[in-house]
Amino acid sequence: MASTEAMRLFVKILEEEDPGWYSRASNFVSEPVIDGDMNHNPKAESIIENGNTFPETKTIPIENGNLSDAWDKDAVSESFGAVSVYDQWVSPPVSTPRLKARYEHGAAVIDDKMYIFGGNYNGRYLSDLQALDLKSWTWSRVEVKAAGGEASPVPVAPLAGHTLVPWEGTKLISIGGHMRNPSESVQVMVFDLQMHTWSTLKTYGKTPVSRGGHSVTLVGTSLVIFGGQDANRSLLNDLHILNLETMAWDEVDTLGMPPSPRSDHAATIHAERYLLVFGGGSHTACFNDLHVLDLQTMEWSRPTQQGEIPSPRAGHAGVAVGENWFIVGGGNNKSGVSETVVLNMSTLAWSVVTTVQGHVPLATEGLSLVLCSYNGEDIVVSFGGYNGRYNNEVSVLKPSHKSTFQSKVIETPADSVSAVQNATNATRDMESEYGMGQDGKITEIVMDNVESEPTVNKVEETSECLLAALKAEKEEVESSLSKEKLQTLQLKQDLTDAEAHNSDLYKELQSVRGQLAAEQSSCFKLEVDVAELRQKLQGMETLQKELELLRLQKAASEQALSAKQRQSSGGVWGWLAPPPPSQRDDA
Repeated sequence: MASTEAMRLFVKILEEEDPGWYSRASNFVSEPVIDGDMNHNPKAESIIENGNTFPETKTIPIENGNLSDAWDKDAVSESFGAVSVYDQWVSPPVSTPRLKARYEHGAAVIDDKMYIFGGNYNGRYLSDLQALDLKSWTWSRVEVKAAGGEASPVPVAPLAGHTLVPWEGTKLISIGGHMRNPSESVQVMVFDLQMHTWSTLKTYGKTPVSRGGHSVTLVGTSLVIFGGQDANRSLLNDLHILNLETMAWDEVDTLGMPPSPRSDHAATIHAERYLLVFGGGSHTACFNDLHVLDLQTMEWSRPTQQGEIPSPRAGHAGVAVGENWFIVGGGNNKSGVSETVVLNMSTLAWSVVTTVQGHVPLATEGLSLVLCSYNGEDIVVSFGGYNGRYNNEVSVLKPSHKSTFQSKVIETPADSVSAVQNATNATRDMESEYGMGQDGKITEIVMDNVESEPTVNKVEETSECLLAALKAEKEEVESSLSKEKLQTLQLKQDLTDAEAHNSDLYKELQSVRGQLAAEQSSCFKLEVDVAELRQKLQGMETLQKELELLRLQKAASEQALSAKQRQSSGGVWGWLAPPPPSQRDDA
């Protein structure tokens, strides 16, 4: 019998024989024993997939528009941190008064405090800085001082659609955002938690245009900024990097096909190398595409997504927990998205963590999502959002390793960022899951009426089955890798042939270009000759006109001379009869 089945049988027998055993045990045990092989939800039913057992995704009911009490009463002790409900949203005991409702705000965590800055409420931009103590779950307004040390109620301009990034453990960096009077370039401000002062960071290089709804991802000591909307609400898909050590901007020219211009998307970093961008929206549509940028080669790719691909959405929030990327909220111009989904960034496989129902704060746009540690465990905290009304609710989810484990059952991790890396991670995760039970973290209860040897045999059989499955999976991965290598070689050969063909075509193109240049030169000479002939022809026409004029003048002169001669000769009679003597004498 497996250890989990032994535990369940033991609890069932105790409840049948002594229904009040838990109340007496709780007086002596402050925290419940955690079963590392369970989903930490005794009410969760299980499903079987590929021979492995996984907890079934549960739907949390909603009453009167608020999150119902999702705590498992049998798993709760005296404190919030002792709750063993994983992968379900719960409402922590936040004290009143609550923070003012808002969306499109900035959120960041430093030293067990979640800081909320700015946002949008009823069309008004906000500029307050608030802090939620994640130990006492109390809100407090952060005192802001001017540079001289005096209190400054309005130290910065109200804004929304910006991003808040923690830096050096004592600073909050705010990048971009929409303002009433926007500047031409992106504004970078920093709040010093020790001095309680805001200041504008002086940056160098080509500063990006002002924008909101963009994504900012911290990679080492640099901030990677992508997309958003500028002050004129024009969508962007440019990429900029700000080095926080030199404060120098770098506008990156990328290779491949980048994502279409968008805003209100989500972005994260995987393995300190790959930038993942999911979803977002334009002025008319929402997206559910996934794009990956290799920050070493600066080349975009759009890999094939596996599993249940999320619906299109914009205004969602995301946070990375190990190799799992949790996506919460968002909308599709019709309604809010109720599913909380997770992407295993090694296999690019999606799965649904949980689903909420009703008009709830988790199914909103413009909410924030942060990762923090609570009592030694990772928790995901969401705040705010807008889904027809402005929200100020705080919700908490404890992520388990369920999503990572589920993504391993996919036989072909095709089209991931790195197939070899995916196979290695999947194998490592499965071995760690099994190793956790061998290290004694799974509490085994051996009863008088249960033989221990069959249990050990079952564990050994399970171990052999897991190892056989791992070997089979390894062989499949190696086979896939061999096929990929062959395809790569074939592609290289095709690329070589294409380059040779391209070289021949280039030579022919150069020859044609030479002939075309010679023809163009000949045509130019002909045009010059034609122009000269036209000028000569125009000159000949002018000469012909002058010749005609001279001929007319000559004819006129001859007629005049002839007439004068006739008048001077006296006509025919003068010729026949000689002139009088007086005329002859005069002559």
